Amino acid sequence: MDWLIQQWKRLTTFFQEVKAELQKTTWPTQKEVRNTTIVVIVFVMVCAAYLFVVDKALQSGMEKLFKAFGR
Repeated sequence: MDWLIQQWKRLTTFFQEVKAELQKTTWPTQKEVRNTTIVVIVFVMVCAAYLFVVDKALQSGMEKLFKAFGR
């Protein structure tokens, strides 16, 4: 029984500390969230476009190699 009481105290202490840490947190404003989301979306689109171009270039190169060696 003593073990159960000790575990309960540890658990309540843990949640009290979590609550205290969350109160210290500075949360971003809606404008900051929107702006960083836009940056992420643009970055992903740029990366996707780059990978598309690289993929097409490699595909073209491989097709030329296959044609050159008779496959």
